[in-house]
Amino acid sequence: MNPLPGSHPILTCDEARALEARVLGGEEAKEWAAMQRAGRAIASAVGHDFEEMGGLPSRTRILVLAGKGHNGGDAVIAAQALLERFPAATADVLFAFGSRALRPLAERAWRQLNAAASDRVRQISELAPATAFDLCLDGLFGFQFRPPAEPRIRELIASVNAHPIRLRAAVDLPSAGLFRADFTYATGSVKTPVVGAPEAGRVRFLDLGFFSDVAGVADPGSGTDRVLTTDVLSPLAGLRPPQSDKRSYGHVFIVGGSTGYPGALLMTVLAALRSGAGLVTVFAPESMVPAFAARAPEAMWVAWPETPSGGLALEGEHLLRERLSRATSLVIGPGLGRGAETLALARSLVAQSTVPLVIDADALQPDIVGAGKAPRIVTPHAGELTRIKGALESSATTTRVLKGSVTRIVSGASTYHSFFGGPVLARGGSGDLLAGLIGGLLAQTPDQPLNAAARGVVWHGLAADLLAQAHGQVAVHTAQVLDYLPAALRMPAHEQ
Repeated sequence: MNPLPGSHPILTCDEARALEARVLGGEEAKEWAAMQRAGRAIASAVGHDFEEMGGLPSRTRILVLAGKGHNGGDAVIAAQALLERFPAATADVLFAFGSRALRPLAERAWRQLNAAASDRVRQISELAPATAFDLCLDGLFGFQFRPPAEPRIRELIASVNAHPIRLRAAVDLPSAGLFRADFTYATGSVKTPVVGAPEAGRVRFLDLGFFSDVAGVADPGSGTDRVLTTDVLSPLAGLRPPQSDKRSYGHVFIVGGSTGYPGALLMTVLAALRSGAGLVTVFAPESMVPAFAARAPEAMWVAWPETPSGGLALEGEHLLRERLSRATSLVIGPGLGRGAETLALARSLVAQSTVPLVIDADALQPDIVGAGKAPRIVTPHAGELTRIKGALESSATTTRVLKGSVTRIVSGASTYHSFFGGPVLARGGSGDLLAGLIGGLLAQTPDQPLNAAARGVVWHGLAADLLAQAHGQVAVHTAQVLDYLPAALRMPAHEQ
């Protein structure tokens, strides 16, 4: 299977080294230009991420930890870019091995910083306990580092980890695996040591164009893990054909809801309506339909008979079957509940489906996800995955969206990592929104479940980032993510 457009391989450190050698060729001019791009990309990304705490203050205090080589140079250039942006900001630079040990390009970056803002830059040899910082840029070691770190460096990193610093940012990799980053900015490529590493914090991939420079040659990665970029959203951001109508963009059916979990279904429907799908039909418990139809009148609502406990009853199965030929995708599960009759209904619907499915929430049961032959996307969190893992192992037509702090999409032998989103999504209802987005996207491209899953995950995560940057991580509610979906599609590439 060809890799998904809009993704890049996650590289081992040796592969990353080989890629940079191929792109830069050891030429100082190219390496210096790449260092400038990396440093300024880090500064821009830090600025965006700091918005989740209200933004960098005008008198930002920056601590730069610099080693001998390119990571130190990247950090110094990032500091310079921030000092240019904030005329009252200051930077303390600590060279772990002394400024005389700097390699040529790192030394050049240091001279450039001094020339640009000498009155606001100070070289220090140790941390002053009373000095708090807004930002620490960790550029001690890159992927050339070979452990172990000497005791003096371990002590330095430990003291920085304990120091009052509002945001800790690692350049490429957390130094020596010891620096505790809030964000790691992977420049040029994502390296395997940061994937799943607690000390890396949240990972941001900063694309410097290296993969474009080697386009048309063999894939530089040997593994099956890839990172998703905002390029997967490009088809959604362009103009639609002027002769199109609502039938051009698919028809998503959504089956779910119960009197015990009414909100989950509504959030899924609201997200599907924002997905760009042409038509949305919802099958919901009959007692819920009047209120929900008033809340989302763009959808077509079908009242379904209820079980005594308020779930969907088996006797209503004909309501979906007689309409199924109109659908291009089916979402089943949000707010469904776990009543025996309702789950038996869900299994029957999945077994008989002739359109691709999104199976979510309470429908993530082994006998349901393993039923039938239609292609499907399943969206489990860690607990749900444990429950259905055995049923998935025998399915070759299942795309798995494994939700977590880093959401992974598994399709065939490939795993795609989305580093968008963050703790703002750690609240009830986030998965319901994602199911609706993916279902609506699947309705538009029913023969491309991987594309639908990847676009839904990235779009959802990027909108969540924008929400957190606008309002913080705490005093928000889940459905506000929907308000940032348009902005996520319209962002210039350099701001994503």
